[in-house]
Amino acid sequence: MEKALLRKSVIGQLRELTVSQHAQMSSAILEKLLEDPEFQKSETIGVTISRWPEVDTIPLVEACWQLGKKVAAPKCFATDRTMDFRLIRTLSQLEVVYMDLQEPIESQTQAIGPESIDLLIVPGVVFTESGYRIGFGGGYYDRYLSGFSGKTRSLAFEFQLAGELPIESHDIPVDGIITEQRIIDSKAVRA
Repeated sequence: MEKALLRKSVIGQLRELTVSQHAQMSSAILEKLLEDPEFQKSETIGVTISRWPEVDTIPLVEACWQLGKKVAAPKCFATDRTMDFRLIRTLSQLEVVYMDLQEPIESQTQAIGPESIDLLIVPGVVFTESGYRIGFGGGYYDRYLSGFSGKTRSLAFEFQLAGELPIESHDIPVDGIITEQRIIDSKAVRA
């Protein structure tokens, strides 16, 4: 199945989740991430602020702060489809931009380079166990990952996993995927 159809199909399934199902599964995913040794040893976490019906990342951001970790959220630049990550210390340092996305307010936050992020939480719509993904279609993360050498994880509901996806030369797989049911070591699956 082509990317656009897969994306549309899974987004349809995401929208069918009830608020309580979504909250329960997002919470289970967060619990598993907090147990991940890679997360535990990381000092700076890069994470996109989710919007419905993605896995809820606000509790993750708050958990990071409670654990003394730094949180960096992306600021996107539509002109060249790039992004940089900016340290946020409170949710009030976010503003709603296009498509209801929440991004750091530039005047209140500090940009950091990819080398300063220990663990990057990479969003997506559809994933394979080997770590390949279909995103939301903007290509922002594909571009960013090409210059990122840290560890990566994706958070997904179990039904967002597909047997296989069309893979292109620029696609960079994540190191692992965490669902409400399991932690997948995608690097081991690819080996």
